[in-house]
Amino acid sequence: MLNKRKILAGFVHLGLFFSIVTGCGSNDGRIINHSDTKEVTVTILFDSQIEQDGIRAVAANIEKKYNIKTEIETRPSGVEGHEVIKTRLATGDMTDLVFYNSGSLVQDLNPEEYFVDLKNEPFMKDVLEPFKKSVMVNGKVFGAPVGNAFAGGWLYNKKVYKELGLSIPKTWNELMANSEKIKGAGKTAVIGTYKEEWTSQLIVLADNHNVIAEYPTFAEDLTAHKVDIATTPTALRSFEKLSEVYLKGYLNSDFQSSSINDGLKMLAEGTGVQYPYMSKGLMEIAKQYPNQMNDIGFFPQPGDNPESNGLTMFMPAAIYVNENTQNLEAAKKWVEYFISPEGVKIYQAKQIPIGPFALKGLNVPDHVMPAVKDILTYFESEEITPALEYLIPLKGPDLPQITAKVGSGTITAKQGAQLYDQDLEKQAKQIGLKGW
Repeated sequence: MLNKRKILAGFVHLGLFFSIVTGCGSNDGRIINHSDTKEVTVTILFDSQIEQDGIRAVAANIEKKYNIKTEIETRPSGVEGHEVIKTRLATGDMTDLVFYNSGSLVQDLNPEEYFVDLKNEPFMKDVLEPFKKSVMVNGKVFGAPVGNAFAGGWLYNKKVYKELGLSIPKTWNELMANSEKIKGAGKTAVIGTYKEEWTSQLIVLADNHNVIAEYPTFAEDLTAHKVDIATTPTALRSFEKLSEVYLKGYLNSDFQSSSINDGLKMLAEGTGVQYPYMSKGLMEIAKQYPNQMNDIGFFPQPGDNPESNGLTMFMPAAIYVNENTQNLEAAKKWVEYFISPEGVKIYQAKQIPIGPFALKGLNVPDHVMPAVKDILTYFESEEITPALEYLIPLKGPDLPQITAKVGSGTITAKQGAQLYDQDLEKQAKQIGLKGW
């Protein structure tokens, strides 16, 4: 089993939290201006829902400095987007660069066949080892980090919490008690935004800190197929929590048709009070509801033991270089500049810091949002566990569809866990994982 402390060491002990490149230093001469060379166009594919301003700002500077133009294409999110990537890779119709998840979902894309190994590229020396492990297959490193790591848990409206006399829940039962009081006050206790189906996963995914705290070798045992989720009470509990929120009527009545933007609006205005989501939602709140920014806080998904309260962390996304690109050197130059101190500074100027970078040499800003400060306390105390997809080589691509069914009462928690076990088994056999 991967050692949680070792995975986190690169983040925690180097103090790389919630950075906007203050004091990054020089680029040590690694990048040379080639603006007088022949113009090249590099194509990029990324999720239509990701924040684009920072990427576009970096791309504009790359064109000025190196005469490398950037053409951007977008794809859907979730399972549909995953299938788009697989199809385009298989048909040879992929862009030069691909922005996608780090972690186990990459395994399903057969990176050794389709992506360039960046392990020995000089620009990878400043990438932290925990991130490299999240994009590593058979010792080869296929991705470079994009932006911040982030937390999975619950955004909440502090103003409403104060009005109702609620305190931060340390156990799941306390969270349910808070939800009952919120519901009784005529507000939405738990915001659901299943129009973007992938958001239905959050209660299950954010529970991993609690799963590992109770069952420390779960990731190792699941990888070896010694256990299944549906027959492991600690792991099944994550699906039961998702089901309970629906069964108790805590969701907004239109949760199946509500979008992320709808959810963030409810949260900012206080008509919805708790939103199981990722800290990246804070960027949109800061942009769309700057006057409510200080009203939003964050707490980790609580387990059943208040003594093991802690945070589930997600690694940054990654940039991958298409193995079949006709513009290999230009694509590598694009990646090199993107993760250079200069590139990160340009990127971050358009972003709201929501978590640590996976790069060396970045400092902590003083002006982070209150919710980010809430998250920071867990990094400082090392009360953090990576999401399961960074501890095992598997994440079934059908999970969003499964959790949407559990979270809407279409199937039971046990049925959902069984379907996810089947999804994992299918993926494990596809990648030839031993024991499956």
